[in-house]
Amino acid sequence: MIANLPMYERAELAQAHNQFWQLIRKNLNIESPEHLSQDAGEMEVWIRPDLILSQACGKPYREILHNKVTLIGTPDYDIEGCPPGYYRSAFVIRKEEKREQLDDFKDALFAYNNKMSQSGYHVANDFFESEICSGGHLNSAKMVAQGKADIAAIDAISLVFMEKYEVFFTKIKILSWTEPTPGLPYITALGNDKEEYFDAIKNAISELPEDVRRTLKIKDIVDITKEDYFI
Repeated sequence: MIANLPMYERAELAQAHNQFWQLIRKNLNIESPEHLSQDAGEMEVWIRPDLILSQACGKPYREILHNKVTLIGTPDYDIEGCPPGYYRSAFVIRKEEKREQLDDFKDALFAYNNKMSQSGYHVANDFFESEICSGGHLNSAKMVAQGKADIAAIDAISLVFMEKYEVFFTKIKILSWTEPTPGLPYITALGNDKEEYFDAIKNAISELPEDVRRTLKIKDIVDITKEDYFI
């Protein structure tokens, strides 16, 4: 058995993620791992037949996972400008950058986390002529701040955490926002009970102490259908 919550994992959030997981376990009331496997490889975890819980990205869910896992629901992070359960990305540039329109960056060097990322790569829609793979949202934003790339797409929640925890954030600014898209879905192994998991997560969110909910930026879980991820 395995479980993880890898999408927004960082050291400052480890304790909050653990509290969340313990409440999910309590509400699920099934045999499950005591600890989250936060260092496990994402795709290996997502396709395991003994997967208890994970959080995936929209692009791999749509292209690889949709018929290999059970879609539970999508967390609502109450993102400004987005319907419940949806999110969007910001194109970020250096603070001193003079270009003001996305079209001005066609020949700029675009840093992306990986090509299976909805928020960090797919939103660019092959717009940029030059690309460099950074390996993670944090690395992409840092490369922009350091002048090693010109622009990057960073999802709204990652951006909130960077603003809170990263010194380099003062060196970047938002150029523009993408259109909202369904957020990062919770998944479990094929055959597991969607409703049972949905209710357990919903109850766990409501039972989280207010300060932990604020730390994780999580408000609720919503039922976004499989079909919505293909629109």
